[in-house]
Amino acid sequence: MHAKHAAILYNPVARGLSRRPRSLQSSTEALARVGVTAELIPTKGPGSATIQARSLIESGCDLIIVAGGDGTVNEAANGMLHTGVPLAILPGGTANVLAREMRLPMSMERTAARLSEMQPCRVAAGALQMAAERRIFLCMTGAGLDAEIVSRLNVDLKAAIGKFAYYLCGFGQVFHPLTEFEVTIDGKQYAASFALISRVRNYGGDLEIARGASLLRDEFEVVLFRGTIGVRYLPHLLGVALGRTHRMKGCTVVRGRSVKCTPPPGGDVYVQIDGELAGKLPVTAEIITDALTLLVPPEYLVREQAFVAVPACA
Repeated sequence: MHAKHAAILYNPVARGLSRRPRSLQSSTEALARVGVTAELIPTKGPGSATIQARSLIESGCDLIIVAGGDGTVNEAANGMLHTGVPLAILPGGTANVLAREMRLPMSMERTAARLSEMQPCRVAAGALQMAAERRIFLCMTGAGLDAEIVSRLNVDLKAAIGKFAYYLCGFGQVFHPLTEFEVTIDGKQYAASFALISRVRNYGGDLEIARGASLLRDEFEVVLFRGTIGVRYLPHLLGVALGRTHRMKGCTVVRGRSVKCTPPPGGDVYVQIDGELAGKLPVTAEIITDALTLLVPPEYLVREQAFVAVPACA
């Protein structure tokens, strides 16, 4: 990397940073050893990374490094769309889905030490339209069951035990009734009580659901689950754990570039973006091609190019 003006935009309350306060300074030192001098800039609060990233680019920043979780990465990406300025990631959040997708080291310091090896890669992004608000996402958005889990999540529990808080809340949710809603993918209609609209295979840091998804594809992989009785999701969870979701009854996998989710009359259905509650249906997700420059490990790029050359297993 030959960045003249780099910045580390970090979330001071991200779980990884708050539990390892020295990791940020160690990462800065590791970057300096590979020739990248970066200014440390804390986010100012929820949603601020979008405005801060845009302001940094306008002031001449030619590399933005985000230290935090997927929520902070998404916020920064919203301010970097179509700028050409590279985005690099230092994993410091709860699940770190995007970092795990690229198989980055989960140590911020080790990832920082590898920054000079990273290669710029132009990737598509998802754009989620909710009423008057439009949000960019790099990994996934979900409607129905998983968003309902996020809506009930105890924030203090998440801070204490991390992603396991999602699992505990999820097991409690299987005893509640679910609402089915309409999903339209490239003009074709389906029904679902959980719709995952994904750009990545990794889900939650440990699982794979959208097994044919890739950041190098200019489309979503949409995984739809049917059923209004939560306990019937237990076989689906087992199928996810075994990597057999796409073969299970009640599960449909579709690829597309435009996805619209519409609630039933009088029904409230939540939406999440990368583990953060985003709002309620109706929403529309569209692919934005050539959206962002992402710095990725060279071995990831080789692996994904080979992966997309083979028809997806959906």
